[in-house]
Amino acid sequence: MYCIIGRGAYIDAGVRLGQRCKVQNYALIYEPTWLDDGVFVGPAAVFTNDRPPRAVTPEGSIKAGGDWEPVGVTARYGASIGVRAVCVAPVAVGNWAVVAAGAVVVKDVPDFALVAGVPARFVRWIGRAGIALTAIGNSRFRCPRTGARYVQADGTLREKTS
Repeated sequence: MYCIIGRGAYIDAGVRLGQRCKVQNYALIYEPTWLDDGVFVGPAAVFTNDRPPRAVTPEGSIKAGGDWEPVGVTARYGASIGVRAVCVAPVAVGNWAVVAAGAVVVKDVPDFALVAGVPARFVRWIGRAGIALTAIGNSRFRCPRTGARYVQADGTLREKTS
C-alpha cells in the first residue's frame, strides 16, 4: 500500500505514517506524531510536538535536542484533519473523527465526533461516510448514506454491529 503526500508537506523523521494516508500540500507533521491507516490531513494543517515551546533554556542558552521532551499527536483510523487545523500535542483524534477547517484541537477528540472552532468543541456525531448522523431516538443514530447504526453511551459513540 502507499500514501499520497502533497507538495511542500513536511513529515518529520520520527513520524509514523500508516497505510493509505493522504497528507495535503504544506501540512507540517512533527515527531512523534502517529497517524493510523486511512488518515486524511488537509492543506497547511499543523501537528505540534513541544508542550512549552521555547528557543532558549531558563538560563538563556539555546535549547538543544536533550533540553526538551517531544510529545505527539495521534490520529486514529480514518480520521480527517481539515485545512489549516492545528493539533496541539499531546492529543488524540479518534477513529473516523473529523476536525473542521481552522480548528485548534487542545483536547482529545472522541471516535465519530466532528469538532470545530478555537478551541475545538464537539459539534455533532458523524459516521464513516463523513456526514452527520440522524438521531433515531434513545441515544441511537443512523447514517443517512450507508444505513449504519450507532449507539451513544457515556459521551462516546460506537458502531452497532448487530
